[in-house]
Amino acid sequence: MNIPTELRYAKSHEWLKEEDGVCTVGLTDFAQDSLGDIVFVNLPQAGDAVTAGEAFGDVESVKAVSDVISPVTGVVKAVNDALLDDPAQVNADPYGAWFIQVESVTDTEALLDAGAYEAHCAEEG
Repeated sequence: MNIPTELRYAKSHEWLKEEDGVCTVGLTDFAQDSLGDIVFVNLPQAGDAVTAGEAFGDVESVKAVSDVISPVTGVVKAVNDALLDDPAQVNADPYGAWFIQVESVTDTEALLDAGAYEAHCAEEG
């Protein structure tokens, strides 16, 4: 299982990378592996508000439809529209295939570092 140490993680299996006040959010390797082949992605629009702990979109895989939970509260700055045409990117490169970028970010207290996230995955595994 790939868990990059420079990222932070939510217990709901989203990763977050913060650069210059903007947080990029995607699904972790653990999540994409658990879901199986992802065939559809539903994302919010730029300008939409997201709230930590609440769904901002969903992914449909060969196994199920699953909510994607926002790890932070803020406003969607950008959406990765490429995933709409090719959702399999999430399986191929979970840390390159980001979902949204969020600005005006708050509520980051519940995020885990790589070690804590690895331990969380081991408990669930």
